[in-house]
Amino acid sequence: MTQTETQYREIISICKALFQKKNKDYGTSWRILRLPSLTDQIFIKAQRIRSIQEKGIQKIEDGIEGEFIGIINYCIIALIQQELGTSTKMEFTEAEISDLYDAQVEKTLALQKDKNHDYGEAWRDMRVSSMTDLILMKIFRTKQIEDNQGVTLVSEGVEANYQDMMNYAIFCMIHLKFGA
Repeated sequence: MTQTETQYREIISICKALFQKKNKDYGTSWRILRLPSLTDQIFIKAQRIRSIQEKGIQKIEDGIEGEFIGIINYCIIALIQQELGTSTKMEFTEAEISDLYDAQVEKTLALQKDKNHDYGEAWRDMRVSSMTDLILMKIFRTKQIEDNQGVTLVSEGVEANYQDMMNYAIFCMIHLKFGA
């Protein structure tokens, strides 16, 4: 396992632990959310991170790490929602939710490995603020695709954008936890 994969999986472990605790508190209430609502939740978190980065101070105690974890988990929820499609099933066992979560992580990690191969881990030399901007750009792209009812002419769809947002948020967490 590469250093990046080890760090990636450590960040995912932190995110999944929180996801599982929230699942015990709230169940799968997130199943009611449509993809645009999830995109907006990701936007709120990314916008707060950018605001803190620009102002250099914050008035709410929760740090940006928690917001990046939120972005990662909301991206995974969105990917699960997209995969479940029109299913009306609302309740899942802990094992079922864990399997759905892990499946999306593995698909997104595979994409990350392919991109790391081609880009040579360029993200390690990027600033967290630049990756935050890229997350925000991906959010606006996703909103446009959603407004177009998912139709694109030459662009990737919402799944690829959620995966990219998730990977950038994980890269930010790696920077914050381990350094570049």
